[in-house]
Amino acid sequence: MENNRKMVPKRRFKEFQNAGDWEQRKVKEFANESSLKGHTGIEAKKLTVKLHTRGVEKADVKIQGSDNTQYYIRRAGQLIYGKQNFFNGAIGIVPVMLDKYESTKDVPAFDIDKAVDVYWIYLYLARPEIYEPQELNCTGTGSKRFHVSDFLNMPVTIPRLEEQQKISKYLKTYEYLITLHQRKLDKIKAIKKAYLSEMFPQNGEKKPRRRFKGFTDDWEQRKLGEIGYTYTGLSGKTKEDFGHGNAKFITYMNVFSNSINDPTMVEPIEIDAKQNEVEVGDVFFTTSSETPEEVGMLSVLLEKHGKTYLNSFCFGYRPMIKVNSYFLAYMLRSKHIREKIILLAQGISRYNISKTRVMEIAVPIPSLSEQKCIGQYLYDLDNIITLHQRKLEKLKNIKKAYLNEMFV
Repeated sequence: MENNRKMVPKRRFKEFQNAGDWEQRKVKEFANESSLKGHTGIEAKKLTVKLHTRGVEKADVKIQGSDNTQYYIRRAGQLIYGKQNFFNGAIGIVPVMLDKYESTKDVPAFDIDKAVDVYWIYLYLARPEIYEPQELNCTGTGSKRFHVSDFLNMPVTIPRLEEQQKISKYLKTYEYLITLHQRKLDKIKAIKKAYLSEMFPQNGEKKPRRRFKGFTDDWEQRKLGEIGYTYTGLSGKTKEDFGHGNAKFITYMNVFSNSINDPTMVEPIEIDAKQNEVEVGDVFFTTSSETPEEVGMLSVLLEKHGKTYLNSFCFGYRPMIKVNSYFLAYMLRSKHIREKIILLAQGISRYNISKTRVMEIAVPIPSLSEQKCIGQYLYDLDNIITLHQRKLEKLKNIKKAYLNEMFV
């Protein structure tokens, strides 16, 4: 239901459409700071608050004997926020499993009156349009803090308890689905990470620790320069050459972000016979980055449309022997190969690698049939990860839309 009245949300449940305007109140009218003292200067189980409204988490820390810091007991169901990062969304509710944890005065907690639904007020305050402007109210010469007095004086626009509870129940369903898909996504990513480590031989080994049935032969060690050759990306171009033309070039971020090159992450440029044209099956390496851990990231080309070149901040690599492209993409991003590439990074403020040095790297090569099994398996895992990511993003967008429309 659309309604332009100031104190009524854009979207409202049918049974509350004639319930009147929401009321203006302050947090202090229904929230009381909890000050029950816990440990001082000894071991304590400490609560922290995640940024961007991701809730509360525990961090077990051992307080040194010389530390006189006072900790306060936090109970399940209390509203809690971080003074130093409230304007970044550091707010949450203490869950049941954290019933006996503690925090300092920098992470205050509040008991909420029964006339207000704690999950509703959490959702209300956890919106960026509410917490981001509070940075202006933070004080301090070093780390700025949003003090309890300012928190308690924040104005809120609030409906009756029954309407609060209905909104909370509805949005909790989306929160549950988001958590469920996030867990599934994290689990699949962990599986992929483990397999990337176990499905390729470690340094000095001739066989991987995890293998498909039917494969027993040793893997070969071949230098990249023995099985392929390199070529340069775009050269001799000025700023005016980009943004138009009937050819395309593959962007740096495409190479950096994708094991399998994304055919949509290209930009226009004029056709130029002097440039090296990419071919399906080519591998692209980034040549520089701000950290050594991010240098030499690679992407394999499986699809292209029309004349296509490579950006000037990458170099291309073309295998001269038959190699499964999926296998090549995942093998070159596996942990032990990445470690070899990172060692080649040189620089201070920005790190670079030499394509000549990269070609000296020895890589493990099994039979083509085993390559296909490994490559397809990891590619299928990536597809599952992508599906969960899309579903998760869709759920988050739906919840965000409802948060915008169901609150004043």
